[in-house]
Amino acid sequence: MTFHRASRYTLALAVLALPSLAGAQAFGLNEIGSCALARGFAVTSAPCDDGSSIYWNPGASKKTPGLSIMAGAAIIQLHGDFTRDSSFRRYEADVPTAYVPHVFINWRSSGKLGLGLGVYVPYGLTSQWPDSFPGRFSAKKASLQTVYVQPNLTYQITDNWSIGGGPVIGHSTVELVQAADLSAQFAAPNITFGMLGVQKYTEFARATLKGSAMAYGINLGIHGKLNKDWEMGARFLSQLSFAYDDADATFVQTPTGLVLAAGNIFGPGNTALPANTPVDLLVASQFTGSGALTPQKVKTAIRHPAQVQVGFGYSGFEHMTLSADYAYVGWKSFANLPVDFQGGAPDRNLQEDYNNTSSIRLGAERRFSEGKALRVGFAAAASAAPPETVTPLLPEQDRELAMIGGSLPLFGGLGLDAAYSHIFTPGSRGRIDERAAGSTTAQALALNSGAYTLSANIFSFSLKYVY
Repeated sequence: MTFHRASRYTLALAVLALPSLAGAQAFGLNEIGSCALARGFAVTSAPCDDGSSIYWNPGASKKTPGLSIMAGAAIIQLHGDFTRDSSFRRYEADVPTAYVPHVFINWRSSGKLGLGLGVYVPYGLTSQWPDSFPGRFSAKKASLQTVYVQPNLTYQITDNWSIGGGPVIGHSTVELVQAADLSAQFAAPNITFGMLGVQKYTEFARATLKGSAMAYGINLGIHGKLNKDWEMGARFLSQLSFAYDDADATFVQTPTGLVLAAGNIFGPGNTALPANTPVDLLVASQFTGSGALTPQKVKTAIRHPAQVQVGFGYSGFEHMTLSADYAYVGWKSFANLPVDFQGGAPDRNLQEDYNNTSSIRLGAERRFSEGKALRVGFAAAASAAPPETVTPLLPEQDRELAMIGGSLPLFGGLGLDAAYSHIFTPGSRGRIDERAAGSTTAQALALNSGAYTLSANIFSFSLKYVY
């Protein structure tokens, strides 16, 4: 038995369906700094007095001269499931807890100049499903981890206004694990295994793609005091385009336990092989030597979209700061994704049609004596994926976030910030099957076969040292 040429690349084409991974709103991580999280990310207008302003507003000068260091992490616990229309069976997602670090060093001279360095993760997280989930043929596991390193320069233009920014150096790694359906593979030209009686969702292989890439951009900001009570800020983080030019695709055989029936077509010249011949024995040759499912190289690119955030802060109430920001993320850059096979297979563009997103971010901080503070926040974001692109890679949907946190001085110049946030979503209908290339919106919507739910608990801790 030999695979028809059209099936040789079926797995690899599916493995590279990555826009759903990268383009999803939930994969845009905002949990950068515990103070920022507790204040609903509304800190571009009224920055936290710590190094996280290097990301949130690189134009905001440190309030007091000297050196400050901040390091911490956000702990993200995602919960999701899919309920199928046909059986009402519910499949629980199997997502590991994510630990997302951040490190900032910020220094301001006694004059107008400030220098800093930030290491943070603005895009990432993992979606993962159990072996029993039928959507594993679209995505069993999808993981994206991207780290930005940003040197920063801030300059005080006047007593009330400052500007700043710096280059962004990004490193991204991607991994996708996906099951392969034997019923969709060609047993002979124009004849699939499904036509010969193999049931849909019969796994015979598991594919894994791993790759890494570098990209470069810029983060700019401006901050100013309008009067003694009002301040404003704006920032722009550019798009970073990651080209995974040397990604590896590997394949591992999964036993099916199937055997051939009498009168099959798998012998020489489409004559019959003996009844009860194991199907696994027939397909084993595809995983060795010159077989279709041996390791191969692929190329693709993922764009991490640009971000814009603007807002206003008010400190007219004693010991309090209120802030409101608007954020815009350019996810529409994921209209299509080119796929280039290094082995001579035809190139392909995957259709995604993501939308740009807007979000509202609100925050409040109440300061007490000796550096203590209490913070609350709220944020709401629209979904990046249209209804026809809600998939196992990410069951994307509108979301709301509620936050609470605070600050506690420890000893010397050391302090602790902590925050908790919960993500609420309304649920969303979606699909578990791949969308055909060139399909219309109506055809894609017809694939929606169930309902996804998604929620998350986020804990963040940051240690700060001021010298």
